[in-house]
Amino acid sequence: MTDTRTVGVLGTGIMGAAMARNLAKAGHTVRVWNRTRAKAEPLAADGAHVAGTPTEAVRDADVVLTMLYDGGTVLEVMREAAPALRPGTVWAQSTTVGLEAAGELAALAREHGLVLYDAPVLGTKQPAEAGRLTVLAAGPAEGRETVTPVFDAVGARTVWTGEDAAAATATRLKLVANSWVIAATAATGEALALAKGLGVDPQGFFDLIADGPLDMGYLHAKAGVILDGAYLPPSFAVATAEKDARLIVQAGEAHGVRLDVAAASAERFARAAARGHAGEDMAAAYFASFGDGSDDSGGPGESAEPAGS
Repeated sequence: MTDTRTVGVLGTGIMGAAMARNLAKAGHTVRVWNRTRAKAEPLAADGAHVAGTPTEAVRDADVVLTMLYDGGTVLEVMREAAPALRPGTVWAQSTTVGLEAAGELAALAREHGLVLYDAPVLGTKQPAEAGRLTVLAAGPAEGRETVTPVFDAVGARTVWTGEDAAAATATRLKLVANSWVIAATAATGEALALAKGLGVDPQGFFDLIADGPLDMGYLHAKAGVILDGAYLPPSFAVATAEKDARLIVQAGEAHGVRLDVAAASAERFARAAARGHAGEDMAAAYFASFGDGSDDSGGPGESAEPAGS
C-alpha cells in the first residue's frame, strides 16, 4: 500500500480545516464536508474537494476522519454517511466526546463493519495549522498502516493507548488532559481578575513566580490573550471549552469522582458565553469574574480590561 490515502473529513471548524489542509499538503486525496459549507469552501484552494453531503465526502474513502462539535453530532452525521462506506473502512474519530457517546459510536462502527480508531487530538489552532498535534489513539494493531499516514500528516506524534477502540482509552486520557487545560485556564483568568480588583500590576505577579515551580508557559500564553484582548480568532472557543468541561464532570460522576474545579469552570464558561464571548478564545472566561452578566464592566464605571493592559 502506498503512503497516500483517500480521506473524507467530516467537520471543518478550527481544527478540522487545519487537519484537512495538512492532509492535502501531504499528498492525500481529501474530500471535506461541513454543515455550514462556507467554512469548507476555502479548502478548495488547498486541493480538497468540497462535498455537498457527508455521503459524498466519504464515498470510496480509505479513512474517514470526524472532527465535529460533540458526540451527538458525530453520531448523526455518521449515521448518514456510514451506509456509503464499504466494510473494513477505517474511521478515525477525533472529536472530543464523552464516554457514553464513545460507546454509541463504537456500536455504530460495529453495525457497519467499520474499523474504528478512537483518536482525539491534543492541541489547539496553532499546532493544528502546523501539523504538530499529538494524536491519542486506540485501535487494532492490525491495519494501523492504513491510518498511520493520516495521523502523521496532522500530528507530530501519536500516542497509542490500547488496541480496543470501544474501551475509549484515548478519549479517557484526553478528558484527563483537558481537565488540566481547563483548570489552568480558569486559574489564569481568576488570578488576573483578582489582580485587577486589588489594583496589582500583573507583571508583578509574573516577576514573582518567574523561573520557579509555579511558572509555566501556558500561563503566559493565556495571560497574553487576556492582557492584549486578543480573543479572536480563538485557539479554542469558550463554547467548546464549556462542552468539554461538562463531559469531564460527567465522566467523573460516572466513576465516583467529584470534580469541583471542572464543574465551576463549566459555569464560568457558561457565564462568559451568555455575555457574548461564546465564539472567543477560552481565555475570555476571564469576563465571568465581573459584573452581573449585563455587561463586561469590572464594577461601576470600570472597564473589565485587566490592570496593566
